[in-house]
Amino acid sequence: MADLHLPNPAADPSLDVERIYSPLTPPNPETRPSNPVYPVHPGTYETVEFAPTPSQTVGPYWSIGLYIGDGGEVVPEDAEGALLIELTVLDGAGDPIADVLLETWQADAAGRFNHPDDPRGAAEPTPPGFRGFGRIIVDQHGTGLVRTVKPGALPAEDGLVEAPHIDLGVFARGMLERLFTRIYFPDEAAANAADPVLASLPESERGKIIATKTDTGYKMTIYVQDDRGRETPFFAI
Repeated sequence: MADLHLPNPAADPSLDVERIYSPLTPPNPETRPSNPVYPVHPGTYETVEFAPTPSQTVGPYWSIGLYIGDGGEVVPEDAEGALLIELTVLDGAGDPIADVLLETWQADAAGRFNHPDDPRGAAEPTPPGFRGFGRIIVDQHGTGLVRTVKPGALPAEDGLVEAPHIDLGVFARGMLERLFTRIYFPDEAAANAADPVLASLPESERGKIIATKTDTGYKMTIYVQDDRGRETPFFAI
């Protein structure tokens, strides 16, 4: 470790003590051009007019308390029906957002939840090892993978049935509130047509939350905003 040498005016009379130690000395604009300097006024918070506090982008804080090492493994790799869902998050310019955290929630392959709040009662997960919840951080391309199973259909109000789907939460830098959307499946056309949530969207918007089939499972792109009509529909929860 390098030694730390502090200026010593007693040993070197040529040093300008006020320049070294005064907290009010303006920084050299060539070395610190972006740091604002505000004048100091005597008084209290009731008598002094304060300048606005400089803004700062919110987050991300994922690595501090939210990261789960195996968060994308909703089912074991060898589970029956296991597949991969590839999720990519883009901004309004169509560029990848590299510091997004995604959370997924879903029913199991039988359309059940191993939770007492399920009005049908808690059920052992299908397949074994299914945990229902996923959490991933996307890579520099804005992409992350979730290993899971396609969920079963769910009962809804008024005797309706919701098509198989996965709930998706999006957390990103600068967002004070997370975004909520869903992932539906392209090979569930009849179920999708009867789904009350999809039916609540304009027909032109429904396809934006239906994934695309791949060799290993499905993929979907989430546009957090877009003025060209590509923005993903998000829901108020």
